[in-house]
Amino acid sequence: MYDVIVVGARCAGSPLAMLLARQGHRVLVVDRASFPSDAVSTHYIHQAGLLRLQDWGLLDEVIAAKTPALRKMHYSYRGIDLNGFAEPVSGIDAVYCPRRTVLDEILVNAARRAGAEVIEGFTVSDLVFSEGRVTGIRGREGDGTEQEFRASVVVGADGFHSTVAKKVSAELYNVRPAAGFIYYSYYSGLDWGLHHKTGFNEQWFGTWPTNDDVSMLAVICTRRQLKEFRQDVETRFQAVFDDVSPEMGAQLRDQGRREEDFKPMRYPDNYYRRSYGPGWALVGDAGYHKDPYTGWGITDAFLHGELLADRLHQGLTGERPMDEALADYNKARDEESAGVYDFTTTLGELTELPPFFEATMSAMSTTQEWTDKMLGLIGGVVEDHEIYSPDALERLYNDADVPEDKRIYDPTA
Repeated sequence: MYDVIVVGARCAGSPLAMLLARQGHRVLVVDRASFPSDAVSTHYIHQAGLLRLQDWGLLDEVIAAKTPALRKMHYSYRGIDLNGFAEPVSGIDAVYCPRRTVLDEILVNAARRAGAEVIEGFTVSDLVFSEGRVTGIRGREGDGTEQEFRASVVVGADGFHSTVAKKVSAELYNVRPAAGFIYYSYYSGLDWGLHHKTGFNEQWFGTWPTNDDVSMLAVICTRRQLKEFRQDVETRFQAVFDDVSPEMGAQLRDQGRREEDFKPMRYPDNYYRRSYGPGWALVGDAGYHKDPYTGWGITDAFLHGELLADRLHQGLTGERPMDEALADYNKARDEESAGVYDFTTTLGELTELPPFFEATMSAMSTTQEWTDKMLGLIGGVVEDHEIYSPDALERLYNDADVPEDKRIYDPTA
């Protein structure tokens, strides 16, 4: 009998298991994959996520894996340029984009070292219920016989196609249609650093160095372009770079060498799922998913995994009733993620900015101080009020010499 069974051992599941095991709880983690293995991903870890890795004692492992440190961001949205970097926080003066073959193995091994039991190559086929509560899982390791494990709580950390979410009929809410699709691959021969650029024709590209001396190059286009894109991926991929940044497009054509096949990601709609119930919880993309445009998937998995570990510990130790603790986790997650969700789903449309964002981001681009502050907000280490409170907006507009009739204070305008 386990205290907690975690289904899924990647960016949400392994940290959750590690944190619970470090607190003395008996934890089982299962995943259909074996590690190291790849996963479709943006790779990007914001400073807020790196702070969690540092606190858990794992950041040095990511760095030791020769993951490049990125200390300047080139961010552009339809002609508004923000080039700089957020102020260091607790010594975090860079961002890192490790390949998932690197990151996920670090996380799984950390869970093992903490005392969690990990079964790789295990596919969950069903949940076990008793008197309306989830009490365990059924499944098999590889082609083996079906096995059953019991626990006080079962957590689905198994992505947006979550088996756990399906078996408990977790309802969706605050759903917003997905705007685009992604294709990405890995290139050598380019020394570009970190770029995040949205053009005027509903197209975006991102570049960031990763492990093995290659850079990940990704493009996002709106859904209406998908059929044409699929007909000639190589040509359309190049065309996005040519359109958004002709200079970088020419460099890609002349100097870039693609090292792997393209990986497509037609992601689902943005959503929240009810992420708790009798004997069960959801974390990571299983419970909350948004457009990958802002690269917040891994960071949110870390933050919410830690949040859920805290609430599960409260329930397991009797500090508060388990059902109450899990309900509080769901509430806190929704409140803490609302700003990122709104920002991501707005910019993920790749269309003209709403007037408020147009006014504020244009003003921020005029000074390095405000540029770095905005990049800190994007990275999760600057609070909203530091930019968007009435006093802060007044200072912003004054510093940028914005005329009174061009100043917008209402985000809904």
